[in-house]
Amino acid sequence: MKYKIRQYAKLEGVKYRAIWNRIQKGQLQTERTASGGIRIIIDEAKEERVAIYCRVSSSENKANLDKQVDRLISYCNAKGWRVEKIIKEIGSGLNDKRKQLEKILIDPTITKIVVEHSDRFSRFGINYIMQLLQMQGRAIEIVNKQTNDRDDLMQDFVSIITSFCSRLYGLRRSKRKTEQLIKELEKENTIS
Repeated sequence: MKYKIRQYAKLEGVKYRAIWNRIQKGQLQTERTASGGIRIIIDEAKEERVAIYCRVSSSENKANLDKQVDRLISYCNAKGWRVEKIIKEIGSGLNDKRKQLEKILIDPTITKIVVEHSDRFSRFGINYIMQLLQMQGRAIEIVNKQTNDRDDLMQDFVSIITSFCSRLYGLRRSKRKTEQLIKELEKENTIS
């Protein structure tokens, strides 16, 4: 792929001058156009755009977010990957409407999403998500994978119990809301 300097700077999220300095240092492959302009040549197959995703379930664990970020940045540095985005989110792993996660999943420029544990990314369906991303030439890197089937089975069991407990609690809450709505409607009908 070939880019004008300004286009590439916008894509990288840096100023024009930063890209110009990288060209001067020989860090970017370039070519001259017939009119004398400079085009930056990027081999898309080599260009790895990495995002790290960190999540905790509640704001009580907010301090752990920064620790997750530090560990994942260290991991990516050790692998030689440049981290493009750092995504931090507070919310349940069972919630399938996490805005920050959705942003990186639909961003086609992110080629690798790095997470510390699979449950930080998603409680269920992570293999489906991995398959879909793989079809796009993208990947999820899980740093700490379950090492034995017993741990994996126990994690699934805990996830299922947590999911059903959450749904039951939600049903009770919606039942109370329904009862409250019925009382309000009855009051309105008795007034009129």
